[in-house]
Amino acid sequence: MQAPEEGFPRLCCLCVAFSQGEQGVSPPVEMVRVVVLESCMGRRRGHSISKVWVLRNGSKTPPDGLLSPSGTDHYFLRYAVLPREVVCTENLTPWKKLLPCSSKAGLSVLLKADRLFHTSYHSQAVHIRPVCRNARCTSISWELRQTLSVVFDAFVTGQGKKDWSLFRMFSRTLTEPCPLAAESRVYVDITSSKQDNETLEVNPPPLTTYQDVILGTQKTYAVYDLLDTAVINNSRNLNLQLKWKRPPENEAPPVPFLHAQRYVSGYGLQSGELSTLLYNTHPYRAFPVLLLDTVPWYLRLYVHTLTITSKGKENKPSYIHYQPAQDRLQPHLLEMLIQLPANSVTKVSIQFERALLKWTEYTPDPNHGFYVSPSVLSALVPSIVASKPVDWEESPLFNSLFPGSDSSSYFVRLYTEPLLVNLPTPDFSMPYNVICLTCTVVAVCYGSFYNLLTRTFHIEEPSKGGLAKRLANLIRRARGVPPL
Repeated sequence: MQAPEEGFPRLCCLCVAFSQGEQGVSPPVEMVRVVVLESCMGRRRGHSISKVWVLRNGSKTPPDGLLSPSGTDHYFLRYAVLPREVVCTENLTPWKKLLPCSSKAGLSVLLKADRLFHTSYHSQAVHIRPVCRNARCTSISWELRQTLSVVFDAFVTGQGKKDWSLFRMFSRTLTEPCPLAAESRVYVDITSSKQDNETLEVNPPPLTTYQDVILGTQKTYAVYDLLDTAVINNSRNLNLQLKWKRPPENEAPPVPFLHAQRYVSGYGLQSGELSTLLYNTHPYRAFPVLLLDTVPWYLRLYVHTLTITSKGKENKPSYIHYQPAQDRLQPHLLEMLIQLPANSVTKVSIQFERALLKWTEYTPDPNHGFYVSPSVLSALVPSIVASKPVDWEESPLFNSLFPGSDSSSYFVRLYTEPLLVNLPTPDFSMPYNVICLTCTVVAVCYGSFYNLLTRTFHIEEPSKGGLAKRLANLIRRARGVPPL
């Protein structure tokens, strides 16, 4: 078993690395296109950057079978973010079709869109990398790995109870494994049962258990192998259930050693400030963090206002790289290697000025605001329990920036929340008002002028009337009525 897959933000994020030797070899782009929306694959200009250190793999010796990254140049690395695009059903449906059994058998039968997208958090990703077919790597294949992360709130869905089951969460149960799968397993975290004197119960009881250090913490898992005929009962129905023998105490979850928060401050629509708070809650160990910020070009950054403070003192970064933005071509790129002191809060802030866009560049709902992509933090966090060294796949940082991973630390990559910034927005109702007023004035003026040019006016003399009119006037006078 490996550590949990890396989490991703709830937005469209695309990272592609090319090497000089791979120019003639391209991954199945159509396979990726069906997973990612066209708005992300055909991303607008001004959202991609290159020369990103945070997302590069820094290992010099890849494992057997993997293509050596020695020929990879950071000039061929592209990183793009569209914070406004979120994962939806249009992404999940083709994502499931890439699975060997689609959504007909195996674990994929649990993936119902109406259940997944009503959770507290969901994120899906596709990882593609080249793998050598032989020792000399004369030919390569493409390895596809799909990940899906979902967080359920068992307390809310369980009507105040923390008990859960597969049917309660997914409205379905496991009926049969995928015939094409070499392995199909379900892991249930039962660490609390070992620590709190059997306070929870898993049904059906697991046949095997597994222990490992995951993200610096000792974990115990109940393992259910779907390929084992003894796991799925005669009714071909496996509904895992977890019940608490006594209600657990409502204690706050443990605070991780590294977490971050990002916000925007200021007033008005001219200037503001982006601030990122980096928390190191370890009582006695300091560690470095590599921070990546991508800011849209319409926020003019004042680099001279960049300040980094820890415990009220200035904290100078060990490494800093800034790539200025180009209007409508690429965003700002800011990377820093910051040393976080033990039990401290480090604040990274920079001021900016809002730009005025062209009226055709505003979104259909301009008053909603414009999104700023989240910051990316990468670090080797100290571990409480000794664990196995981090392998090649989980250490995408250069050894020159970070010390070698050992049993006392583990690699973590975090994403902060995206920001919503208001820009100076023109009054889009003014063109409508101007058009209405102009058309009214033109219609009135043109109509009057046209009448003057096309009509003729002359005076007509009143007629004296005939015999009938005279007789009528005589009768009216006799009756005392004014004549006609």
